[in-house]
Amino acid sequence: MTIKHFGSNGWTPKRIDSLNGKTYLITGASNGAGFEAARTLLSKGAEVVMLNRSAKKSADAIATLKQEFGNESAVSFIEIDLAVLDSVREAAAVVIDTVSRIDALICNAAIAQVAKQEITVDGFESQLGVNHFGHFLLCGLLFEQIEASHGRIVMVGSNAYKMGLKKIQFDDLNFDKNYTAWNSYAQSKLAQMMFAYELQRRVEALGKDVVVQVCHPGASRTNLLQDTASTFNKMLWAVLSRIIAQSAERGSWPEVMCATEKSVQPRTLYGPTKRADTVGPVDECQLDNCALDREMATKLWALSEKKTSFNWSL
Repeated sequence: MTIKHFGSNGWTPKRIDSLNGKTYLITGASNGAGFEAARTLLSKGAEVVMLNRSAKKSADAIATLKQEFGNESAVSFIEIDLAVLDSVREAAAVVIDTVSRIDALICNAAIAQVAKQEITVDGFESQLGVNHFGHFLLCGLLFEQIEASHGRIVMVGSNAYKMGLKKIQFDDLNFDKNYTAWNSYAQSKLAQMMFAYELQRRVEALGKDVVVQVCHPGASRTNLLQDTASTFNKMLWAVLSRIIAQSAERGSWPEVMCATEKSVQPRTLYGPTKRADTVGPVDECQLDNCALDREMATKLWALSEKKTSFNWSL
């Protein structure tokens, strides 16, 4: 059941006041929802730092944004490959050296529906490696700077979290025995969300001045599946997206809301609220209890620290 906090039209960027002097980091911002989030934040006067894998795509995205908002627009790029933990460490070091404040880190980047099992250089199933472990490490490395800025961490999840096995498969994280594109993707998104809610709990318990929020984009017309999904799934989505999906711009609104809106609440999932939460007004969505399983989240946290060789001070 949808709970309405923002009226029948839901949250929209019209609620945002001036963001002059604020800085937002967005992973995966060269296209899709991440690009549209950058566009909205720039339009409100913010500085945006894109954390992307491709220098070429980033340069093209920045050129497009500067054409719209002017050459003096405060948008820049730092290279990061979330599939490679050393790259995450290097990118975080650059951020710490060059970015004076972080009002929000928006963990938007993702890969989805990888047709055949792929393992990262660090030994992770690729979707779990990019979507969860890469962001887990990045958030940890930048946490002190975010806290010093009284900032936020925004985790962009997916409705897939409640459509797979609805658990972390600790005995076979990489799906070596029974790999499917869907279940491995669903696990990666559940892991992201579990991590964020566990981080919320730890931040609250210690009185840290960081807001942690979780959202999902619904069904949006982006190229998320372009490089990873099977040919069949790409063709299927190409047809279905014209019928059931909303624009990438509308898909970006939940993450922009979680990065800027004052009245957000903990233990909440924000996103589109119509047609089984795939499109429509942005507001609070029903949250499946599997994302709030504290025992599983605690186990995942400890495992993530071990796998990334990073121990949080929380």
